[in-house]
Amino acid sequence: MHDIQVDQSVIDYILQNKRDYRVSTSCGGPVIVPVEMKSPKDSDLRVKVGQNTLYISRVQARYISRVTADMLDRSRYESCSVF
Repeated sequence: MHDIQVDQSVIDYILQNKRDYRVSTSCGGPVIVPVEMKSPKDSDLRVKVGQNTLYISRVQARYISRVTADMLDRSRYESCSVF
């Protein structure tokens, strides 16, 4: 797997909210959700962000090269029965 860049706006969001997040698959594409909503898996990539961790699902890691602010869009998971 390749290195995945995390946009500064996503880093700022994680630092501001002081919690762990996961890049997961939703009906609308990759989405960033709190780990309380979608638990991390042992196979996830881990990116340290301050005292927190951004987990990236192995499935998404194959297809993305960057974690971007549009992945924080709640409508991506609110309309998806997976969550």
